Amino acid sequence: MSKPYVTLKSSEQSILGAAATLYAGYLTAGRVPEGTEKEWLRRSLKEAIALATLTDEYVMADGEFD
Repeated sequence: MSKPYVTLKSSEQSILGAAATLYAGYLTAGRVPEGTEKEWLRRSLKEAIALATLTDEYVMADGEFD
């Protein structure tokens, strides 16, 4: 059985970290019923992407120009 190989760029790693934090919060709050984990993982990822997108819209990073 082969192991999956994943390489994430730094922006993807950041979004993964946010999604993992959101998912952990849902787990801790008891909001993830057994058997619905994948749905909640997707929800967490979508929310993390939404946060990243909003951040990119409102914050100018170093090196970005108008």
